Amino acid sequence: MMGRFDGKIVLVTGGNRNTGLDIVEKFVREGAKVYMCGSSDASTAKGVEALKIRSAAWGQSAQPVVSQTCDISDIAQVTALFDTIERESGRLDILVNNAANQGIGHGGPLEMDAARFHDVFNVNVIGGFQVTQMACNRFFMKQESRGVVVFLSSNTAMRAIRHRTAYCASKGAINSMVRALALDLAPLGIRVNACAPGYIYTERWDVLDPAKVARRRLNCPLRKEAKGSDIANVVAFLASEDSANMAGEIVTCDAGCSCQHMPEDVDV
Repeated sequence: MMGRFDGKIVLVTGGNRNTGLDIVEKFVREGAKVYMCGSSDASTAKGVEALKIRSAAWGQSAQPVVSQTCDISDIAQVTALFDTIERESGRLDILVNNAANQGIGHGGPLEMDAARFHDVFNVNVIGGFQVTQMACNRFFMKQESRGVVVFLSSNTAMRAIRHRTAYCASKGAINSMVRALALDLAPLGIRVNACAPGYIYTERWDVLDPAKVARRRLNCPLRKEAKGSDIANVVAFLASEDSANMAGEIVTCDAGCSCQHMPEDVDV
C-alpha cells in the first residue's frame, strides 16, 4: 500500500520524545525517510530506542530513521545536521520545526532571569528560523519540487497561561513568523504553515494529582487532551498534498479549548 510520503526525506527537530516522536513515527509509517534530532546525546539516543520498540510493535523491519544530536539554537550544530542530510540523501522535502524550550519553572515576569527568556527565544524562534532558512537555501530552492515547512505553535500564542511569559511570547512570535515566511516563500513554491496544540498527554501527566488531571479535562469541550498522534495527524496533513492550497495558516488542535470564552464551571 502506497503511503503519502513514500520516498520523501523529512527532518523533525525535537523528534526524540513525546509529540516529536509521534510525528517521526507518523512519517515513517507513511513511507518517509526521517532525520530526527534531540538537543543532547542522551535524549537523542533515548528517542532512537523508543522508536525501535514502536517499530517492532507495528512490524517495521527496517527503520528509515537517522538521528543526530542538534541544539537548533547553535548554528554550527544545525550546519552539521544539514551536512549529514546532504551527504546521505542529497535533498530534503519536508521540515517539521517541533523542537521547543518549554520555559517551565522560570518564574513570573517580575522575577524571571532575562537569560532564561533569551534561552526560550533562542530555541523556539531563532532556532526555528535558522533551521528553516538553511532548509530553503541548501535544499528547497535548488529542487524542482520545492519543500514544505510545518511549525509547532501553541494555543497559548492566542490565550496566555500563567507564569510562562517567555513561552507564550515565543509561540506568538512563531505565529507571526509563519505568516511572514509564508508571504515571502509561497511565491517561490515553498509552503509554510503551523499546528497549534493545546493540552497534550505526555509522561508529565502521569505524576499529576488525578483531581488536577480531571480539572484540566474540564477545560476541554471534548473532555480529553490530545494524544501525540492527534498532533502528528495534523502535521502530516499540513505536510502533504492534501493541504496544497494552504499557506500561512495556524491550525489549532486543542480539544475545543480556544472556541470557548471560559470553562463551563466558571462561565457564569
